[in-house]
Amino acid sequence: MRKIIVTEFLSLDGMMQTPSWTMPYWNDDIAHFKAEETLACDALLLGRVTYEGFAAAWPQSKDEGAAYMNSVRKYVVSTTLDTAAWNNSVIINRDVIETIRGLKEQDGKDILVYGSGVLVTALMQHDLVDVYRMLVYPVVLGGGQRFFPEGTAATLKLVRAQAIPSGVVALVYEPERS
Repeated sequence: MRKIIVTEFLSLDGMMQTPSWTMPYWNDDIAHFKAEETLACDALLLGRVTYEGFAAAWPQSKDEGAAYMNSVRKYVVSTTLDTAAWNNSVIINRDVIETIRGLKEQDGKDILVYGSGVLVTALMQHDLVDVYRMLVYPVVLGGGQRFFPEGTAATLKLVRAQAIPSGVVALVYEPERS
């Protein structure tokens, strides 16, 4: 069974919105952490807002990750998009939770979720997240989109923690399941 892996850039106060504030901290340790998750996954699961941001940026990108991002299968959860023009994209707009459960049952590598706060909350509510990979930055934003919105409850077990010299902490958690 494939796992759903959620990956997030977070501020110390739990904000995940528009992570341009992360760039000054980027280094080889963070690149390695991100490469690990990319190599483990052969599909992306994205909410509409994240998808639209990625679709606007990656096709023109010269970044070393552009080839992967432009070729990997992308599943986009949206009730408002009619078409997905970015290469190798499929829209999921009906029976979302059952469709995602079906994706987990398919053969293949794991499925990676970048950003996509509303989608991640729904995945959490249906116990579909298998791994949380978080980079926590030494920044307090004071407002924005929270990763764990008010009312979200979860018990997680720490699998790995790594302090990165730039002040970022890489954390990997899995849900506690009975």
